Amino acid sequence: MILDQRARQLFPPGRLSGFLLITALVPLGPAFGQTRQIELNDYAKITSVSDPQISPDGKSIVFVVSRPNLDEDRSDRQLVLLDIATGAQHVLTYERKEVGSPRWSPAGDRLAFVAVDGAGKDAKPQVFILPMTGGEAHKITAALTGVEQFAWRPSGQEIAYVSSDEPENKKEMEKHHDAFEVGDNDYLAREAEQPSHLWITPAEGGTAKRLTSGTWSLPKSAPPSSPASPICWSPDGQWLLFTRQEHPHQGNADLTMLQLLNINTGETRKLTKHEKFESFGLFSPDGSRVAYWYPRDGDPNNENEIFVTPTSGGDGTDLTRSIDRDLVRVIWMPDGNSLLVGGHDGTATSLWLQPLRGAAKKLPLGDISPSWAFWVDVFVGRKGEIAFTGVTPTEPSELYYMRSANDAPRRLTDFNHEIASLALGKAEQFKWLGPDGFPEDGVLFYPPDFQKDRKYPLVLIIHGGPQASTTTQFSFLPQLMATHGYVVFSPNYRGSDNLGNAYQRAIWNDAGDGPGRDVIAGIAAVRKLGFIDASKIGVTGWSYGGYMTSWLIGHYQIWKAAMAGAPVTDIYDEYNLSDGNVINRYSFRGSPYVADNLKDYRAQSPIAYAAQMKTPTLIMHDTGDARVTITQGYALYHALKDNGVPVKFIAYPVAGHFPGDPVRVMDVDRRWVEWMDQYLK
Repeated sequence: MILDQRARQLFPPGRLSGFLLITALVPLGPAFGQTRQIELNDYAKITSVSDPQISPDGKSIVFVVSRPNLDEDRSDRQLVLLDIATGAQHVLTYERKEVGSPRWSPAGDRLAFVAVDGAGKDAKPQVFILPMTGGEAHKITAALTGVEQFAWRPSGQEIAYVSSDEPENKKEMEKHHDAFEVGDNDYLAREAEQPSHLWITPAEGGTAKRLTSGTWSLPKSAPPSSPASPICWSPDGQWLLFTRQEHPHQGNADLTMLQLLNINTGETRKLTKHEKFESFGLFSPDGSRVAYWYPRDGDPNNENEIFVTPTSGGDGTDLTRSIDRDLVRVIWMPDGNSLLVGGHDGTATSLWLQPLRGAAKKLPLGDISPSWAFWVDVFVGRKGEIAFTGVTPTEPSELYYMRSANDAPRRLTDFNHEIASLALGKAEQFKWLGPDGFPEDGVLFYPPDFQKDRKYPLVLIIHGGPQASTTTQFSFLPQLMATHGYVVFSPNYRGSDNLGNAYQRAIWNDAGDGPGRDVIAGIAAVRKLGFIDASKIGVTGWSYGGYMTSWLIGHYQIWKAAMAGAPVTDIYDEYNLSDGNVINRYSFRGSPYVADNLKDYRAQSPIAYAAQMKTPTLIMHDTGDARVTITQGYALYHALKDNGVPVKFIAYPVAGHFPGDPVRVMDVDRRWVEWMDQYLK
């Protein structure tokens, strides 16, 4: 999956988090001896690097490069080939729309990728094959609804792919016979969600063959979130491992289990006894085992852990419990005796080598954090070499390479040297002892010209998720805010996924109060440093960060200004209207319609405390946001306005949980900072 650089920073995509997502907001460190500080227009200079793939011979890496294009208001993407020995780069694709997902053929003689083909309503993502000996790429799929993901068969002769079905009544729908039955879909749905199924096609092109069918579906990806659970071939090419979801709606994304499909017979069978929460299955190099994602004790409030089971079947063993981190990537090492896993770890993203027997070993990454988006962007080659896209406190994403798991990473690209050369604000981990005995952390971002004997206004930028965390990586918005003279504090709070299972699950049925006390304790600890002007504190965030902002202004009267982006203000609405809808029950005692559970939803909804909100507030929201419906922004707007509180509501007429185009992204950042300037300066 390719994510825009800004989307990676602002929206940790969510798995089955109680509700929404955002901001694993990440910082920069100082670049001494520089004079110019970061400006809003510098956003357009940031290059995003993603999805590295090491060639089978280990000599080169292909990856995706994405750059903002303000004139066309889009992100332009290319596939780039890099020679590991010399660093020489070669652009493989030009002017292809939405290009991504590069995948080497098993022999390394061809490269498959996805790009949009066609125009208007007929424009769909399809698979293309590029011969590496020279020549043009040619399209090998003609999926009517487009290709969602694909995988080479080990023989290199065929490719399996996933595509959504067309509605059975498509022709009738064109005549306005388009009523549809509602399920656990979001309220913006305009037609029934169609299941996605497996197909196979010759790698040279030809007639595709359907492999699966039915009302069930392979999972779909709805950003911000991890990519859809990938399909995986057995080494002998006889079996496809995939995740089956019983219904295609996002609200049923809990009903997932791993299944094996015999390509020759069409037989399918379950891998384990689980009925829920399984995903991201991966065959071992010899095909004897499968590693997969599953939450600790089958509870989605817990950390995601990595299980390993025999291919013959069984639930297997929880291999990573001792790491005690929320792990969102697993890759087999070539020897089949260990796994590379990754996830948030304090205020960094870490990688561990986890043997099938014995203790895990953390890899020596220094201040580099692999790129994280509810998925760690890393690849392992056939000799155990590792490529990943990573971010440091002073540099946006670049490509890194490790010859082995024991070696230090080596940076292979320098796309963002201009940003790294600016006079950036220092970013550092900050720790405090929180309420209920939790050791807590976050990140402080300082103005580039910071002097500790001065007093500074404080702006909070609170991450979302809640199963995410703030890390000390480069992030544009905190740097821009710091340049305006603010100390920026991005606190992690209970529910964050970086400090162990007990901390992560402590948010269960306590969406606002516990996290709110964590944040307030963090502010108290920051004030003790002596350089904060306590009369000038602003609170901001998007998604769950917007929820926390709304909660905090209704419970504490220390704020001079607030910005609530895509804020969950009514959890009851979130249950009924959002794309996750009924999955939210796992964060509480169950459905709000069962027993007296509704009181918990009401008590933990910020809108219930509107009469106590006194802080001037900016609200920003996409009109087509299915993750957090704009109805919730309207509720907060009217509640504040009716109580005489200064409020401004900015709506962006686009779909999605956050604007995906660079022009609107920059507009969000501009308004975010200007609102703080209006009330804190």
